[in-house]
Amino acid sequence: MTDYVTIAIPKGRILQDSVALFKKIGIDCEELLSDTRKLVFVNHEQKMRYMIVRATDVPTYVEYGCADLGIVGKDTLMEAEKDLYEPLDLKFGYCRLMVAEPVELSSKDDPAAWNNIRIATKYPNVTEKYFAAKGVQVELIKLYGSIELAPLVGLSERIVDLVSTGETLKQNGLAEIETIAEITCRLIVNRASLKTKHERISKIIEGLEQHI
Repeated sequence: MTDYVTIAIPKGRILQDSVALFKKIGIDCEELLSDTRKLVFVNHEQKMRYMIVRATDVPTYVEYGCADLGIVGKDTLMEAEKDLYEPLDLKFGYCRLMVAEPVELSSKDDPAAWNNIRIATKYPNVTEKYFAAKGVQVELIKLYGSIELAPLVGLSERIVDLVSTGETLKQNGLAEIETIAEITCRLIVNRASLKTKHERISKIIEGLEQHI
């Protein structure tokens, strides 16, 4: 399948938006939305292959060349720090990477006075860099589940997490304090694939660019 183009996409809303976007440039991958446990889909007619992977694994599959292209949130790319080409902001999947803390703490807190703080997050690399640039020492606790739980049970006073509407934070008594980054989904490309399959990949990039 050396002449096929392989795309890695995570499940969920990103997959739905990706399928809709590809349809606009004549790439039919509706099968990816079917109710199946399949992880690899092949369209022999269009010489396309699709891999359904965890969002956090998309950059790894693309960096190592198992996939030529990938679609993933900018937050994942910032955390993974992989050597990839990132040609397009696809403009969907908007959310914010935020610092948050309990409402009762925020009413009297001054972020400018932060010195040595403890933060629970799924994004330790991004968090450490952000606070290092501000000259603030942080003790990082890496979590994989619901980050909002950490302040509720005393694991940490503050968290760094993705926020869409902010409703989950409110329901758990947390307030948004600072925005680290605004996040959207990006198209990423394996650097070697861009050379070996330049014509096909460039055509996909140019097509997508006209519809975003």
